[in-house]
Amino acid sequence: MSSSKSHDQIWDEWRDLINMSPKEIEEWLETDDSKSVGDTGDASSTGRQSGAKIINIKRTRKDDLSDDQWDHMADVVGYIKRHCSQGGPENDIENSKWRFSLMNWGHDPLAEGGCASDA
Repeated sequence: MSSSKSHDQIWDEWRDLINMSPKEIEEWLETDDSKSVGDTGDASSTGRQSGAKIINIKRTRKDDLSDDQWDHMADVVGYIKRHCSQGGPENDIENSKWRFSLMNWGHDPLAEGGCASDA
């Protein structure tokens, strides 16, 4: 495992940060807004690939997760924490690339428990 955190730590952070359901993520990944952000600016971006992995992980029992899945969960937690700490734009956060990118990673910053929900 590439993370120095225990599986229990990763699990707890994952459950706190991934605030979109598998169905919500699936529907989001089909939108033009989802496809408009990321390192490639198209359907093959790292975030969109991550979203597909997140859906699979969320549908897997904790005891059945593979080492690769645990590693991806740790990466997702780190990504979301980094982007949330940067904060979103001051104007039109709802339609921002910052929000769209986080949603590709299973975190809606404006949803309940989201990193910008108090904004």
